[in-house]
Amino acid sequence: MSLTAKVPSDAKILSPLVGEGRVGAVVVGGDYQGLGIVRSLGRHGVPVCIIDDERSISRYSRYATHTVRVADLRDQDASVDTVLEIGERLGLDGWVLYPTREETVAAFSRHRDRLAQHFRVPTPAWETIRWAWDKRNTYGLAQQLGIPVPRTWYPHEPSDLAAIPTDTPLAIKPAIKEHFLYQTKAKAWMARSRAELEQLFARASALIGPGEVMVQEFIPGDGSQQFGYGVFFKSGDAVGRMAVRRLRQHPPDFGRASTFVETADVPQLEDLSVRLLRAVNYYGLAELEYKLDSRDGQYKLLDFNARTWGYHSLGTRAGVDFPYLLFKDQIGEPLDGCQAIAGLRWMRTVTDVPASLVGLIHGQLDWRTYLRSLRSLNTEAVFSLRDPLPGLVEVALLPYLALKRGF
Repeated sequence: MSLTAKVPSDAKILSPLVGEGRVGAVVVGGDYQGLGIVRSLGRHGVPVCIIDDERSISRYSRYATHTVRVADLRDQDASVDTVLEIGERLGLDGWVLYPTREETVAAFSRHRDRLAQHFRVPTPAWETIRWAWDKRNTYGLAQQLGIPVPRTWYPHEPSDLAAIPTDTPLAIKPAIKEHFLYQTKAKAWMARSRAELEQLFARASALIGPGEVMVQEFIPGDGSQQFGYGVFFKSGDAVGRMAVRRLRQHPPDFGRASTFVETADVPQLEDLSVRLLRAVNYYGLAELEYKLDSRDGQYKLLDFNARTWGYHSLGTRAGVDFPYLLFKDQIGEPLDGCQAIAGLRWMRTVTDVPASLVGLIHGQLDWRTYLRSLRSLNTEAVFSLRDPLPGLVEVALLPYLALKRGF
């Protein structure tokens, strides 16, 4: 089957499924997060098409039915055109769409009606997604709902910084992550003095504009004080749910991603998360990130991701198969509620090793604790004896991944 010039010649395309009457899934983004979706669905016999604009490890999975590498998925309008074009040419009508990045979630949400003519689109409409897309909306709504958040300021001019106290470290971060992350490969910057605050605010403003720069208090504690709540949410209820403690992260101060997490029993996270998700009439997969503030004992909301998340594959091991729950619901199969077993551990080796080395060097982690954590590991993000090629390819791609996205 021939594709347009937008699709490079390295596309892996197996036989089209037109006429077979099988519903599959389209995973947009083939990194380790996408790989978790591919494996989850593939184990259940669901055909999967992967679309990516990067060198994808998922395309080497035994569960990949089609993989197509395209030129660009960051432009929202163009990415929707690309997905529709590939769907038409490969006969993917009625397949379920799984976005793995913020900008793809926004694109699918804004063009939901157009996409829904050809696909099943679990991504909610923009009136819901906007609360996750822009963190100014997230924090404002959280405060209205009585959900604790860190103290946050929204300066527009350098003169506005005078009203921000610098008695504790401050995080300079974007209101819209994609506008900052791709340029800096960082989630946030740390300011420990007035001079640093002014300097970093100027740098951030030059990159994304002063209106999108937020300044937020840095809650004391390392990544081990951070928690996550992953959920499949439907009709106001958490059908599948998993709370975790982030034991290690990369980078150590402002983790772009978890590197080692453990499932936990933290009822407060469910109470807070359900309150927010109900308020925005949410449907689908989501992850909410919190940090425990030892000063007042409150779990404070840091982030709201309206999609799958990095460690979601731990759910399969813990009894909550998030991608398959969503797929079953999309094709009309009945669901049973489920909660993750506490005490199970997940690691992504290629980022946990450097994160752990930093902790060992700075005395934040000792060798015995580190080695014990490896012995208690239950699942790895990429390496699998049943599906080994993605893990081998990821090691080979480490220089590319470091350059492209800082891992």
